[in-house]
Amino acid sequence: MTMSAPRYSSLKTRQVLAYAAPAFAFAMPTLPVYIYLPSFYADTLGLGLAATGAIMLVARGFDALTDPIAGLLSDRTNSRYGPRKPWIVVGAIVAAIGLLLVVNPPDNPGGGYLLASMILLYTGWTAIMVPYTAWAAELSTDYDERARITLYREAFGLVGILIAALIPVALSSVSDEAGSGDGVGLQAVAAAAIAAGALAIWVMVRGTPHHSVAQSTPIIRFDLLTKLRRLGANKPFLRLGAGWFINGLANGIPAVLFLLYLDYGLGADETIRGMFILVYFLCAVLSMPLWGRMSARIGKHRAWCLAMIFASLAFVTVPLIPTGGFTAFFVVCIITGAALGADLSLPPALQADVIDYHRLRSATGDAGLFFAAWNLITKFALAFAAGIGLYGVEVLGFDPKAPDETGRQALIVLYALVPVGLKVCATMLLWNFPIGRSRQAAIVRRIRRRGTEAPIKSQRSSGAMP
Repeated sequence: MTMSAPRYSSLKTRQVLAYAAPAFAFAMPTLPVYIYLPSFYADTLGLGLAATGAIMLVARGFDALTDPIAGLLSDRTNSRYGPRKPWIVVGAIVAAIGLLLVVNPPDNPGGGYLLASMILLYTGWTAIMVPYTAWAAELSTDYDERARITLYREAFGLVGILIAALIPVALSSVSDEAGSGDGVGLQAVAAAAIAAGALAIWVMVRGTPHHSVAQSTPIIRFDLLTKLRRLGANKPFLRLGAGWFINGLANGIPAVLFLLYLDYGLGADETIRGMFILVYFLCAVLSMPLWGRMSARIGKHRAWCLAMIFASLAFVTVPLIPTGGFTAFFVVCIITGAALGADLSLPPALQADVIDYHRLRSATGDAGLFFAAWNLITKFALAFAAGIGLYGVEVLGFDPKAPDETGRQALIVLYALVPVGLKVCATMLLWNFPIGRSRQAAIVRRIRRRGTEAPIKSQRSSGAMP
């Protein structure tokens, strides 16, 4: 019989919703910052492509450095509201100020203005996201409940991305102010994100328990090298991180080449492109309950592997789709969008189980440090994917200024088949991941017997809604 972990915390649905709700607002600025902001500063405001690109790179480099700092500091925070809530609240205020500065620049802003406002935005964003994602690993020790928590969170985030993508489109159809479309859209998304975030964070603070069942023992001595050595000695973390990185490459390369493929591989116009994006993200949201049930039946790592297999089977058909084959590509978007739901929700829940293993060996949780490393892996995967995708198509002979059939085929191969190979590698690495339901249950019981976790307080005393 399959062994399951004792449910030391069984969160009510309203508590899970309270935790997940801010993800809607946190995700809203993502697409505008990555897609609209560079062209807004480079073209509309006249800063130039090279200068804007260099500034974004420097800001991203600073962002990467702050991840481990935020993780370590939030792990060491001791407050009546727990270690995570204060960081999320303060980070949200900083990020809101940075976002307002970025989308409301003065006339003729210089590079220094963009750099300072982006650093402020990224600092706040990191102060939010590292503690926020780490907190999910601490809310419950139950194998399946962790998947439920991350499924709700990522579903809220995807809905936020969808709403943010639709706002500029809706405004552009009614705005008559020439030359200000991107700026108006950015400002509207920023205002909506800040308003929604203020409400959602208030709900989160009131409705989510802050005394977690997975809380680590107090850290007496700060020893960064020791912590990093323990992180590096955690073989399940290294295996999961490697699979996450490889799958991140597999998802990032098509994302970088998506518009190029639609233009030169499929021959899609701007209206059809928007429909593909909408279907892709909508299917990711709708697939979340399916992956929750699948993970409860066969385990989180096997469910994730199954999603990668489905995505690979869909992508391997792309070279067979002719120019103008929109119906066939809609099917690809439906399948790969559904697989994205598993990609976003199940790996962080597996990461929580890895942290249990670390807690058993070291008697400390260090969830913030682990999720800081997780965020760094994500950022490196996206950076490498951009380099491989854009540099690769050029090396293989694709030239958008003078496209020919050889270049078109090279684009399609790099867009579709290289990711398939990467997903196969990630699936093989993770299919027999060592921490499944029964082993995680045994780890939790051993931790409880050793008495390294603080007992959870009543829901009313821990900040839950009455």
